Amino acid sequence: MAGSSGMSFARVAAKHGIVSRRQLASWGIEHLRYRLRGTTDERTTEVLKQARELISGVPARDLARMNPEVMAAILPRIYPRMLDEVHAHQDAGRATFIVSAAGNGVVEPLAGVLGFDGGIGTRYEIDGEGAFTGRFDGPFVYGPGKVEAMRAFAAEHDIDLAASYAYSDSLSDLPMLEAVGNPVVVNPDPALAEIAKREGWQAMRFERLGRRLAIGAAALLAAAVGWGGSRYAARRA
Repeated sequence: MAGSSGMSFARVAAKHGIVSRRQLASWGIEHLRYRLRGTTDERTTEVLKQARELISGVPARDLARMNPEVMAAILPRIYPRMLDEVHAHQDAGRATFIVSAAGNGVVEPLAGVLGFDGGIGTRYEIDGEGAFTGRFDGPFVYGPGKVEAMRAFAAEHDIDLAASYAYSDSLSDLPMLEAVGNPVVVNPDPALAEIAKREGWQAMRFERLGRRLAIGAAALLAAAVGWGGSRYAARRA
C-alpha cells in the first residue's frame, strides 16, 4: 500500500477520541517523512511507545469496533498490481500472507478481505477485564521481530523460507527480505533501492492506487465482518 497503515489507524482513533489532535498532527509529520525518505528504527520505536501508552487500559472491544473504518481507509491505498502479483503466486500454488507490524486485529481480517491465505500481525496483551495492558503478546512484527514471527509461522506450517518470496518498500524490512530466497522491493525508499541494486534483487515500481477497491468497500467490509464472525464462531466451537 502507499504509506503506512498506522496513519489510517491513527485518524480513526482520533475520531473516536483515543488519539488527540496534537498527537495525530505529530504522527502526520512522521508519516510524511516516511513517504519521502523512509523511516528509522529510532523513530518507529518512539511512535510505537506512544501508541502503546495510548491504548493501555482501552477495552479491546473498542478497538475491534474501529477495524471496519480502518480497513475502509486502507483499501483505496492498495496497489492493484500488487494484488495481481498475489494472485499469480496463488495460481502457481503458493500460499500468500500479509506480514505487518500493524495490530493483528486489522491484519487478519484485511488478509481475509483481500483473498490472502492468512495474516501475521503484532498481538497486544489483554488483561482479565478485556483491556489492553500496553504490552506485547508475542514479538513486535517489525525488523528482526518480523523474521521471528515468520520463522515460527513457517515452522508450524511447513513453509520453506528459502523458496519463498517477500515484498517490501522499506529498509526496516531488510531482515525479512534477507530471510527469504526471493526478495522483491516495491517502490523502495532510497536506502532500500540502493541495496536492491547492489544485490541484484527484483524491483517493482508503480503508482496507480486501488481506487476501484473503494467502490466495493461496503461489500468487502461486509465480507470482513462475516469472516471475523465465522472465525469467532469457530473459536467458540
